[in-house]
Amino acid sequence: MSQIDTSPAVIMRGITKRFPGVVANHRVDLEVRGGHIHALLGENGAGKSTLMNVLAGLYQPDEGQIIIRGKLVQFHSPRDAIEYGIGMVHQNFMLVESFTVAENVILGYGGDGMLVDRSAIHRQVQVLSERYRLDVDPNAFIWQLSVGEQQRVEILKLLYRGADVLILDEPTAVLTPQESDELAEILRQMTDEGKAIIFITHKLDEVMAFSDQVTVLRGGEVIATLPTAKITKEELARLMVGREVLFRIEKEPYEAGPAVLELEAVSAQNDKGLPALKGISLQIRRGEILGIAGVAGNGQRELAEVITGLRPVTNGAIRVGGREITNCSPKEAIDAGVSHVPGDRLGVGLIPNLPVVDNLAMKAYRRPPLARGPLLDGTAMGTFARRLVEAFKIATPSIQTNARLLSGGNQQKVVLAREIDSSGGVLVAVHPTRGLDVGATESVRRTLLEQRRQGAAILLISEDLDELMQLSDRIAVIFEGEIMGFVDADRADKDEIGLMMAGERRVASEIS
Repeated sequence: MSQIDTSPAVIMRGITKRFPGVVANHRVDLEVRGGHIHALLGENGAGKSTLMNVLAGLYQPDEGQIIIRGKLVQFHSPRDAIEYGIGMVHQNFMLVESFTVAENVILGYGGDGMLVDRSAIHRQVQVLSERYRLDVDPNAFIWQLSVGEQQRVEILKLLYRGADVLILDEPTAVLTPQESDELAEILRQMTDEGKAIIFITHKLDEVMAFSDQVTVLRGGEVIATLPTAKITKEELARLMVGREVLFRIEKEPYEAGPAVLELEAVSAQNDKGLPALKGISLQIRRGEILGIAGVAGNGQRELAEVITGLRPVTNGAIRVGGREITNCSPKEAIDAGVSHVPGDRLGVGLIPNLPVVDNLAMKAYRRPPLARGPLLDGTAMGTFARRLVEAFKIATPSIQTNARLLSGGNQQKVVLAREIDSSGGVLVAVHPTRGLDVGATESVRRTLLEQRRQGAAILLISEDLDELMQLSDRIAVIFEGEIMGFVDADRADKDEIGLMMAGERRVASEIS
């Protein structure tokens, strides 16, 4: 076996990237060696994605140099980057659902003319799939694949194009624990062949388990680059946010109150008219957090939407405080006391072209002091918005700044601030900490536990098992629109939950 080349595969030297009014990266140095997994960490807005978009050819730096395998290069597009072996798997997959795996792999790349040798491409994809244990059928359509399989297609695309430096943005966000372990093995196999892997993640446990080196960014600058073996998770968190972070938040003992939210044999369809929920029955009591675990796309979004009045129920009943709200309007759900932190913050949670103050006031505007008869009190709205901006540490130049101009994490904080402030007893929280750094995540989790202490009934939908186990009183596992079982969070076993997420029903499962 030939010796692995561990010389620098990528050197970024003095990279500066500016946007109007913002310096996203300031004189950043980064060195990634072949045969290594290099983690990139930082708070929201620290410049991680911008730096990787520069390396992947999506942005051009204002200053600095990029050196690939000893050669000074300049990228004008992602195609330029891939020609030098640089490829990126984005968190939101870039796949065409109506195309096959093989068609997606060659899209925009295969063939020198009008003709494409489909059989040869099929064989190449099959060989790569088997070599790296990326088990996907080249003839399968993307819409037929799970999100984990779709991620493998994205990786296959890069391998087919000859990438030997792979950038992965939040690679385990959509995976079960078992799939995450499999991905780690696949990445390690690639580094054993000399490939360099860069991955962005908010999960410090994965940094410690997967990576060889870690670079921490704060405010667009490099704070430290260290061998992972020589640093602890606590030290990493402190470098990221500049203060101590508590990873285990104390949760008061659970005292069950009366049932506040009840679902009885609820069924609903997805956007394609196919069954998405199949007879879901559950209840959440006052002062309880019920966590919903499952791989993305198994009915979590539809579950949240039927409760909040955004999707019709085809069968069954939903009650809040004994009041039936089945097939009610969103306003009727709000009036019944239901608040909603949606998974799609831009499409559902915010109006991106309106300022922060208006987005924060979207529920409170109906009542005093924001409302004065049919008119709005601008001074009261400003006071209200500034209170929430300060309480939730929303980083915004002004309350008049349009929501679309905030970072993803701060957009999420705007939604959380509004929904938690207006909660009337039931809070449906879908991925409430997605995209947040460890400091903001800690703050959000404390807020949810405070809502629980105050008696809210909280439905927490998350793909972060650690989060579910830490915050929830009980966990329900959903697979293909059905509840596989309920477990007490204090006694939950990750392996058991992972199997249930993959479709194994729990024996004698609890119904509520």
